[in-house]
Amino acid sequence: MDNKVVNGTTIAYQEQGEGETVVLLHGFCGSSAYWEKVQPLLAEQYRVICPDLRGHGSTDAPMGAYTIEQMADDIVGLMEELGIEKYTLLGHSMGGYVALSLAQRYAFRLNGFGLIHSTGYPDSEEAKEKRLKAVSTIGSEGITSFIEGLVPGLFAPENVDTLTEEVNRVKEIGYKTPPQGASGAALSMRERIDRRDVMSSTTLPLLLVAGESDQIIPLERLFTTEGDNVMKAVIKGAGHMSMYEAPDQLVAVILDFLRKMDKAEH
Repeated sequence: MDNKVVNGTTIAYQEQGEGETVVLLHGFCGSSAYWEKVQPLLAEQYRVICPDLRGHGSTDAPMGAYTIEQMADDIVGLMEELGIEKYTLLGHSMGGYVALSLAQRYAFRLNGFGLIHSTGYPDSEEAKEKRLKAVSTIGSEGITSFIEGLVPGLFAPENVDTLTEEVNRVKEIGYKTPPQGASGAALSMRERIDRRDVMSSTTLPLLLVAGESDQIIPLERLFTTEGDNVMKAVIKGAGHMSMYEAPDQLVAVILDFLRKMDKAEH
């Protein structure tokens, strides 16, 4: 892991490969390790940077609530520190909310962006209650207990028993999330705004990847926009964690998107 100090916060990241830059943002209670099966394959053709978002992995985890905007600003600052002017940004789940915030305010930094098992919708009232419950569980029972309850639901039901190694790996990554980081991030998602308009109005290439059996974000909450610039893909047999459930399929989709972008540019 490398790190850079951005606006007083130490942001950790993993970097592999060379060429055009692709930035991969992980989801809630994950880290850059979420991309361990994807990054090496993309890095054969691209420079791939996987940061740990604020409150996660080896990045600083300040106390208190975070905002999705803050997390996006961390990424903008990190890329500035690395001297990278333009990049393609793909976000998984919470990372997708961060990607949308960045695309809304810093579109000129992007060659294209994408949501992987994510959505432009804000939290429903019910989901907002669940975020508070998450914070309360983390506070009273600790992060380990919270992760134990969280992770199985991220996988397609049929994969929970067959992909035991992958399920355990995602738990292991989750256990390392600083409790205050998980709480701060849960509150950031609770307060996020509706950004479906960012998806419908962008002229940038946009990738939308859904899991066929995603229990967290079903297709219809992700596929909210159409357009010549929009590429959609459904990963068969995957839930919310295609980077572990079907990494080769996910990589094939991402490479297809990047190649189409490269062609369009030239």
